[in-house]
Amino acid sequence: VQLQASGGGLVQAGDSLRLSCAASGRTFSNNNMAWFRQAPGKEREFVAVISGSGASTFYGGSVKGRFTISRDNAKNTVYLQMNSLKPEDTGVYYCAADSDRVLSPSKRNREATTRYESWGQGTLVTVSS
Repeated sequence: VQLQASGGGLVQAGDSLRLSCAASGRTFSNNNMAWFRQAPGKEREFVAVISGSGASTFYGGSVKGRFTISRDNAKNTVYLQMNSLKPEDTGVYYCAADSDRVLSPSKRNREATTRYESWGQGTLVTVSS
């Protein structure tokens, strides 16, 4: 599956931003979809994941309660609504897809970059203080 992320930009602390990731290439609802982010000089970090149907979601600890992942399978698009943004949310945000439609029961497995076989090009989010 091919992924195209968009929606990044420069915002102030406390603002909101919505990222989108458009998918093409195969049946979108057959893929769990995730968002990761990478700050300068740091490793890629898990942000959120959603099951193929959209019924199940999991979040990284640093964004839980502020970010919401959702998907529209009719539009082959996954979203990341980011509220109450903080400067530490700054980074390049990547969407990713795996080959399953049901989320793994293992937290470690869900959050591993190696689980995801397709990646978008990334969109930059900068949060100023």
